[in-house]
Amino acid sequence: MRALTQGWSFDPTIYVLALTVVAHELGLHRLARRSSEKSRRARRRRAWAFYAGLALLLLTIDSPLDYWSGRYFYVHMIEHIILLFFVPILVVWGAPWNPLLFALPVRWRRATGRFFYLDPRARPFRALGRLVRNPWFALGLMNVVMLAWHVPRLFDLAETNSVVHIVLMHGSYIVAGTLFWLQIVPSFPMTPKKGYVWQGSAILVTNLVMTMLAISMSILTSTSWYSVYDHVPGVTLSPFADQQIGAAILWICGDFWALPGLSYVIRKAIRTEGSAGAIIDRLTGRASQFEGEGHWPMARVEGPVSITRETE
Repeated sequence: MRALTQGWSFDPTIYVLALTVVAHELGLHRLARRSSEKSRRARRRRAWAFYAGLALLLLTIDSPLDYWSGRYFYVHMIEHIILLFFVPILVVWGAPWNPLLFALPVRWRRATGRFFYLDPRARPFRALGRLVRNPWFALGLMNVVMLAWHVPRLFDLAETNSVVHIVLMHGSYIVAGTLFWLQIVPSFPMTPKKGYVWQGSAILVTNLVMTMLAISMSILTSTSWYSVYDHVPGVTLSPFADQQIGAAILWICGDFWALPGLSYVIRKAIRTEGSAGAIIDRLTGRASQFEGEGHWPMARVEGPVSITRETE
């Protein structure tokens, strides 16, 4: 019980999150005046996912989870998984971009659009935007951030410097995770730029990197990597045993995000190709053979076909 009651804190981030919710609701209200009932309901469903992501972020940094992460390495690994994977996926699923933009007054919104899309002075920003939306950049950043902050010197620095810990470590986790999931999950008005083969491969590669990190911290070493967990007052668990438990959490809990992600990509691929067999044909190259012969290895559809496009 003490683990749940001790260590609650009040982080100023709560003000930022509260202002974000207010701005999002204002944007939803303004969009609702020009939208159909169907679009309003869809935005509200996405809004709940976005708010769940913000609530999970607040709970992670203000609850005893953050307090105990400073005393136990394995708790810190739970915190990292939440910030790197689960908070970003909820934010991306919530697609808050248009509502937050429409929270601005019309004049500011138009001036912002003209500046970023048309003004020559904004070319560096447009180049930066193209970079961060590049799928390969997102995949590379995700894995570099995950590995870099587990380098002992950087990890110890983050644990002894609150600015580095909160702004750089946690901030980079959320940014990298958001850019990664934007390449997997549509987040109106943004859509993934790569197909299901790339998306599934990206999930597998990232999960493999996490697994190799876990193996390096447990099986391939016999010492504790992080000096900040040596001689923590009141902690009787040895630093190396703590590190091994943390590595096991990375190893096992990595599947908690990877398997649902792969399941989502596979279901989307089946909807795209028509059947699991068509996916196999596509991956093995048989699809191109059928296309060359004027045939397509998919189920035959009788009657008229209607194609609809999801709109905001």
